[in-house]
Amino acid sequence: MNFNLSDEQKQLADAIRRFVEKSYDFESRKKNIKGANGYGEQAWGGLVELGLTALPVPEAQGGFSGTAVDMMVVQQELGRGLVVEPYFATVVAAQALKLAGGQEALLEQVAGGELKLATAFNEQQARHELNNVTLTAKGGKLNGRKVVVTHGAQADKLVVSARTSGAQSDRDGISLFLVDTKGAGVSVKDYRTIDNLHAADVTFQDAPATLIGTEGKGWDVLEATADYAAVLLCAEAVGVMDTLNAATLEYAKTRQQFGVAIARFQALQHRMVEMMIHAEQSRSITLLAAARFDEASPEERRRYVSAAKARVGVAARSVGQEAVQIHGGMGVTDELPAAHMFKRLTLINTTFGDVDHHLGRFASQPGFQEAA
Repeated sequence: MNFNLSDEQKQLADAIRRFVEKSYDFESRKKNIKGANGYGEQAWGGLVELGLTALPVPEAQGGFSGTAVDMMVVQQELGRGLVVEPYFATVVAAQALKLAGGQEALLEQVAGGELKLATAFNEQQARHELNNVTLTAKGGKLNGRKVVVTHGAQADKLVVSARTSGAQSDRDGISLFLVDTKGAGVSVKDYRTIDNLHAADVTFQDAPATLIGTEGKGWDVLEATADYAAVLLCAEAVGVMDTLNAATLEYAKTRQQFGVAIARFQALQHRMVEMMIHAEQSRSITLLAAARFDEASPEERRRYVSAAKARVGVAARSVGQEAVQIHGGMGVTDELPAAHMFKRLTLINTTFGDVDHHLGRFASQPGFQEAA
């Protein structure tokens, strides 16, 4: 397998990196966070202008039919700037629409940057088990509650998982619906998460909803969408770790202790080398998961995705903790970018399955016990 990026992918990465360096430095990010919607409208327009909203959309709907590797490139570069705009939430929900089919008009709006989306898959009692669904759908009306919906209040529409039949944790009987966030019966409680993104708890009371896909057969689309999201989060984490490693090294070169830069201390050199190793191993396994994602069978996809999410989660925690230690007390202050990077890495680990969840999922796949 060829793990080298194509010339087009390299050019895309360069274009996004220039955008981040020019228009999304740390001070610009802080201004965007204070925006009326919790992000910068101008920055969102910049992402649209770069064609990033159109990238994952099929060509027939005005997009570029981008692959998982293309999206990995995007997320890695956006991770370097800790971008807070609702791009990730929108493209993940758009993936659900693509897989479910029949949503061409909405995908055209996503491609043009006219429509923001989010996925409402999490429930309070479920933790990371997305098949644990108590929100019900009867007669096209939803009743129940979803929690920690990333950019739920900023989205125009939500892709919601609901139970139309079966027991609480059955995979059969789950259906996917499209809901207008400003529609009747929808109550959205917006709040800021520790990484300065936004999430929402959404309550549905006889809320009108449109079925997407086949009723009772939404699990396969839901699981594939969650795996897609996990790969993109791994890529974002790699970008964050790259920037955090560079910032830590630069700080170590300038921070003086006992009359010399702390970068001269062999113990700290060893720790920073370990941080670099974590980042490179994360990059490799994320690329493997992305490269195999579009063509793999569901069983293979689960193995690759869970292996990547678990490894990246371990790496992100280690890199973040080491960076804070090397920065000293400054490492946890809002004035320093390193603190924000550590917070984002922490949230990435807990979104769409943490390390323990994905280790368990990986071990439960067919053939694991025999191979062991």
